[in-house]
This record gives sequence, C-alpha cells and structure tokens, in this order.
Amino acid sequence: MSLMPSHGGPQRPEETRNLLIALALSTLILLGWQYFYEMPRRQQEAALRQQQAGTQLTETTASAPQQAAPAELSSAQPVTLEEALAQSPRLTIRSPEVTGSLQLTGARLDDLTLRNYRQTVAKDSPPVTLLAPSATQSGYFADLGWRSTDTVVPSASTPWTASSQTLAPGQPVTLSWTNPEGVRFEMEFALDEHFLFTVTQRVINTTGRPLSLAPFGLINRELAHENQHFAILHEGAIGVVDNTLKEVSYKDLREEGEQKFANAQGWLGISDKYWLTALIPDGPAPFTAKFQTYQSHGTQRYQVDYLRPALQVAPGATGEQITRLFAGAKHVDLLDGYGKQYNIPLFDRAVDFGVLYFLTKPIFHLLHFFHTLLGNFGLAILALTCVIRLLMFPLANKSYYSMAQMRKLMPKMNDIRAKYGEDRLRMNQEVMELYKREKINPASGCLPMLLQIPVFFALYKVLFVTIEMRHAPFYGWLQDLSAPDPSNLFTLFGLIPWNTPSFLHIGILPILMTTTMIIQQKLNPKPNDPVQAQVMGLLPYLFLFLFASFPAGLVLYWVWSNMLSILQQFIITRRYEKRTGDTSHRRKPKAA
Repeated sequence: MSLMPSHGGPQRPEETRNLLIALALSTLILLGWQYFYEMPRRQQEAALRQQQAGTQLTETTASAPQQAAPAELSSAQPVTLEEALAQSPRLTIRSPEVTGSLQLTGARLDDLTLRNYRQTVAKDSPPVTLLAPSATQSGYFADLGWRSTDTVVPSASTPWTASSQTLAPGQPVTLSWTNPEGVRFEMEFALDEHFLFTVTQRVINTTGRPLSLAPFGLINRELAHENQHFAILHEGAIGVVDNTLKEVSYKDLREEGEQKFANAQGWLGISDKYWLTALIPDGPAPFTAKFQTYQSHGTQRYQVDYLRPALQVAPGATGEQITRLFAGAKHVDLLDGYGKQYNIPLFDRAVDFGVLYFLTKPIFHLLHFFHTLLGNFGLAILALTCVIRLLMFPLANKSYYSMAQMRKLMPKMNDIRAKYGEDRLRMNQEVMELYKREKINPASGCLPMLLQIPVFFALYKVLFVTIEMRHAPFYGWLQDLSAPDPSNLFTLFGLIPWNTPSFLHIGILPILMTTTMIIQQKLNPKPNDPVQAQVMGLLPYLFLFLFASFPAGLVLYWVWSNMLSILQQFIITRRYEKRTGDTSHRRKPKAA
C-alpha cells in the first residue's frame, strides 16, 4: 500500500527527504532508547531484586518521628515469614476477605493476606500479602499507642493479654496490659466483613492523680525496590487534610524530605496501585500528621503517622480514643460506603481518578453497571462504547456529512493545487475560498476526535487504576483487560519461543486497531498538504507500537469505537451519494 497521496500537485523533493529523515531519526531514537536504556534498566532492576531476595539485610530502629512513638524494628537479621510469625504469641485474624494475625508483643498489626486476590492470573498463583512483620524483608505494619510523660505507656515490647484467640467479624477481641503504677490499658479490635478494623484504645486511671496521654498511630513499610513509576498513577503517602487531598510520592519524600500538616482533620495512609493501608482518627478533634522516609541498614523505609491532642484522664476515670484502620483492596463502592457511614472525607480519592475525576468516576460507575448486567467487563466496555457513540452521534453525523461534501470537492481542490502548487499561500487562500463558497467547515471532522480525548483518557484511568478491572477476563487469549494484549506478532502468536524486546510486542488487538484506523483514513478526504498526507498515513503504524503497551481493555474500546465510526461514516456517505447522485470520488483514476 502506497503512503503517497493519490491527488495533488508536484511535491517538493526536499520536503519528502526531510520527512523521511525525521521519521527515520524518530524511529532510531525510539529503538535506541528501548535497547540502550530501557532494557539495561529492567535487567539491572531484575538483578537487584534477585540479589535482595538472596541477601539478608539488617533492620534496626531508625530515627523516631518526633511527634509519634518510634516505629521500633527488629534488630535481628531478616527472616522468613514463618520464622517471624513464630517469634511472638499471636492473635488469629480471619474473615471472608482477609486472613492473618496480630502480634501480641506490641499489639502490632503486621500479618495480613487478601484471600480473594492472586498475584497473577495463574490459577496456582499465591494470594496477595499486604502486611508483613518487620523482621522480614518486606516489613509493612500499623501501630497504635500513647505518648505520655506522666506514666509508663505500652511500647513495641509490651506483652498484651487477649480476651480470645481469634478476631473475626462479629467477634471483637480486647487486649489488656497494666503498667507498674496500676494504670490499665486496653485495645479493643473489631473487624467487619471486608477490610476495616475499628480499634478502641482505653486508659483506666487507677492512680490518685490526673494523667495526660496523647494517642498516636503510624503505618510503616520497607520498600527496598520501588515499583515502576507511572505518571498517571500515584503511589506513596496519601491523606486528606482539611478536605484537601495530599499525595506525596515515594520519590518526592526521598528528594524533599518529611512533610508535616498541623491541625489536620481527615485520614492518612500509604497507597499502592490497588491496595491501601489507612488510619482514620475518629472524632472532630484535629491532629498533626507527618509523612517521612529514612534509611535503615541499607533499605528505605516510609512512614505516615499522626498525633492527637492529649487526653486528660482524671483519677478513677477512663479515657478513650477510636481509630479506624483500613487495610485491603481499593473497591470504589466499598470506599464510598465507608466514607458515608463514618463521615470520612474524600475517602474514594484513594483510588487515583485524577484531575478528570468528574468524568472518570461516572465512567467507572457506568462501566460497573454494564458489568452487573452482562457479567463481563469486556462486554461492558463494548456497551460503554456504544453509549459514548450515541451521545456523539449528532455531532459525528454532521462531521461525516461535511467529509462527504469535501470528497465531492476533491477534483476542484486538485485543480487548485495543480495551478498554485508552487505558491503555498495563494493555494491555501483559494482552498479556503472554495470552502467558504460551498459552506463547508474543514475543522468539523476533528471535533468528534477532540471530544473523545478526555473520554479516552478517563477510560484509560479507569482501566489502569481500579481494582475491579484487575485480572478481569474477556474471551479467548484476553484474560486480563487491565494488562497489555499478551499475544505477539513477532513470535507468530506463541509459535516461536522468543523473548522479544518490549517495543516488539505487538498483539492482535493493536493490529486490529491499526487496521480500522487505515480503513477510516480511506473514507476521509486527504489533507491538502502532501507532506501532511504522508504523516497522517504513517500515524496508524506509529499508534500500532504505542497502543501495544496499553491495557487490552482500552485497545478493545478503541477498536470497537473505530468499527462503529466506520459503519456510521459508510452509511452517511452512501446516503449523501444517493441524494446528490455524485460517486465520482469512487471511480479509480485512469492509468497515465
């Protein structure tokens, strides 16, 4: 198939040469970037992960945050999960969504597995582990406690006594400990059917003097190797302070240092792509929040913590503080429900819907609605595409009608280009005068595409960041719509055992998308400028490589949208031809 325009006057040789040189240089830069930078970087990261997996690192107590109690860490060599769990008596945690345990020494929540989520789409893939003891290489835990200068408060080494052996929905457990002065501390843990813990801290003052104690909470994790950074996705410290979302990435914490927020009201936590661990202090009293990072024996640790104003507990009285702890998958409906039930501000923003929140979240809800009807997210994407096309139907009709008119004018435009080909300014003036006489808006064909750009980006966000789309299958080879198409043209779709570079991974869906783009271009009038026509002709092939790395669900949307556009444009063009009786543009040019 020739990429040269079939109409128009003589093209300047230097323009063609410059265009080909620019395209060649762009291709070389793309391939060079992948070969000399991306591939070595990924190999280095893989080697680093392998080295860290086989090397034992020492983990010790780092500099403690000034406002909250220290995140005390094991000073022993990192051990396996089984060895770490055996180091202290534990309270078993069991629910339909999670399983794990709570360390009774220190009352630390540091062992939590998500029962309904696998690490990969493979049937034998292990479940996702969210929290892990600090003695392991991926320590990730939450602590709640008190600060006081009036009396001895519990620490990470305090041996708590549990009222029962298992924490489950409808079966709360109370931990208790009494200090040398006789002051009794209690922590009541309750768990719902999903991922929300409600922790009630109590101080029973049995002394003859008043006590002043300030409650705190922290979440601490080790992150020896940060996940691949995505510009459209936030991972790191997150919180809502005075109804304002605060997002600080791991990189920003390392480069800019700690960030502190006084008189805060809201929540704070650590967010991954699909998972969240967050502390929600109950009540209207403000707190001081802090995000920070520090080095601990060769590994990077990150911490978010809060400190509330001190409670004044009179002799014989009881002081109480309630904190909710979310640890699990970021289901949108679940976060919305918690936000309404417990008055948690902007809790759904833990899902990174981005700046187009007003568009992204409605698209998610519409997609989720179609999923409940059709039972498959791939079919839901097809249905959503039909809705979007229907909303744009009048505008697209007008656009395609304008294109049909422009095709009718192609002979006159060719005459203008042949007559004024060497005088670009005069040629463009004559073309615009022709449009004006025929009452045609050449820009009308671009408007539907421009309106689809924010919809496209919003759908991209939905497919990329929502847990509902994770590992969502379609049919055949598409078993995860949130991941790129796994098929590959350059391995003959699995027949050749070749581990291709990432830029040569071209699946079936991107090929279908490129094919539909080429068909669309055949239905549209060519640009006046021959150089522009060549560039437009190459765009489908550039999009082929670009979309190969996009989520399969997004490419599915684009393919289906193109197919509907082709059908709509074909029908409108035929109706126009029938009404005007003009089919001259369909006749092949005679051979010279």
